[in-house]
Amino acid sequence: MSNDAELVERIAARVRQQLLAQEQQRLVPPLPELRGTWKDESALKYATGGEPERVGTDGTVGAEHSNRSIAKRIDHTLLKPDATRKELVKLCEEARTHGFASVCVNTTWVPLCVELLKGSGVMTICVVGFPLGAATSRAKAAETREAIANGAAEIDMVVNIGLLKSGDHNTVYDDIRAVVEAASGRPVKVILETHLLSRDEKIAACALSKAAGAAFVKTSTGFTGGGATAEDVALMRSVVGPDMGVKASGGVRNTADAQKMIAAGANRLGASASVAIVTGGTGKGGY
Repeated sequence: MSNDAELVERIAARVRQQLLAQEQQRLVPPLPELRGTWKDESALKYATGGEPERVGTDGTVGAEHSNRSIAKRIDHTLLKPDATRKELVKLCEEARTHGFASVCVNTTWVPLCVELLKGSGVMTICVVGFPLGAATSRAKAAETREAIANGAAEIDMVVNIGLLKSGDHNTVYDDIRAVVEAASGRPVKVILETHLLSRDEKIAACALSKAAGAAFVKTSTGFTGGGATAEDVALMRSVVGPDMGVKASGGVRNTADAQKMIAAGANRLGASASVAIVTGGTGKGGY
């Protein structure tokens, strides 16, 4: 067994132990009812070597990935603290015009975006515990419930980076699970902040996200100096396999960047440079 596979197995054992303890206290449903837990041995499969899985794409890059098809993968993002109502209105107008998958905004702006995007097919996504991930699980769950009540279709939560780096995998699992449960079936993406993590920590975060029932793992917030890399996307895809999403965010500024992330295994892109990506330009800024 490779070192990577051994690490995933160690995490799996810890998660199993934690789930069994919670079952005994009647804090969670029986294991078979928990989506994506390590009770399902298929979740332990870890692809080592070879090409990464291509989810939502035929694995080719170039003309086949038209601007229109790329647009449908983009979460059009505005998360800066000084964003104004006028800028949010423009964000939604751009998302409608270009057919982006969603807009991704802070909790305050969810009701406005939901109203502006009615009938467009463009989702409103809300970030939770953003950008540090250091809020308590109860606070993240409360923020999630409010966002869902206001119409958010998906939740992008920041993992508790400090606990992850401390090796406290059980608490990281509980943190993700709390948000997944609060989301009431809406997809949850777990933001790893990959540039702050070692390779083993990235693997652990992906494994725990899958165990906790998240729908996606996501590279970055774009707010701490780092962003997505094709290498990280490929690693994340190889850990989570074909039945989870991978979102590349932070530093995706043009069509070439987008194609590179898709080729590495991303099936969703987070960007503030979305219009530039689909019109052949190059965006500026950190996200």
